[in-house]
Amino acid sequence: MKALLLAAGFGTRLRPLTNTIPKCLVPIKGKPLLQIWLERLSNAGIGPFLINTHYLAEQVNAFVETSDYRPQISLVHEKDLLGTAGTLIANLEFFQGEDGLLIHADNYCMADMAAFVNAHNNRPDGCIMTMMTFRTDTPSTCGIVELDNRGVVIGFHEKVANPPGNLANGAVYILSGELFKLLSNELHNASDFSTEVLHRFLGRIYTYETKETFMDIGTLTAYEKAQYI
Repeated sequence: MKALLLAAGFGTRLRPLTNTIPKCLVPIKGKPLLQIWLERLSNAGIGPFLINTHYLAEQVNAFVETSDYRPQISLVHEKDLLGTAGTLIANLEFFQGEDGLLIHADNYCMADMAAFVNAHNNRPDGCIMTMMTFRTDTPSTCGIVELDNRGVVIGFHEKVANPPGNLANGAVYILSGELFKLLSNELHNASDFSTEVLHRFLGRIYTYETKETFMDIGTLTAYEKAQYI
């Protein structure tokens, strides 16, 4: 199963750390974040990989050139950022109509990726994608989801003061070939995946909750915490 890793962002909340290094390459316990993703995905039998670049792209290029996973990686540079959905739609041919992963590669994720794929393969009828979720201690800073008794999303609450629960969207998805067709035909002008795509499919998004470490390392406080978990 192929994977698109979104790695082009500026990481503004991690400044000054990201003044000189892209967020996707910040080290966690001495290892670049992108390296962690590639290792864990490869160990689960996932690949090849497509990685988009923009901010400090030359550093990502250099990392890939010396990576053990270089034969499995393709890079696509965005002179102007396309947005999370825009990047996906611009590169739909990479998936060749088959199910594949869309990953925000700036999260620190220790989830069992093989179990995630298995959950997607056994999703309820009618579900067009599978979303990874995790429990958060700061629900007001996350996108919180509501589920029915099948584990299917029936509500979104994006960074609201008092969300109904603490089950958060991890922004790691397995998308079906059916969804890729819809993106190509009906949603080809979408830019942001969260605001322009997800909400259209309430009742059709299955979820997999990881019990392992999952962190948005978007702030310096969170980044420092990740070094000791």
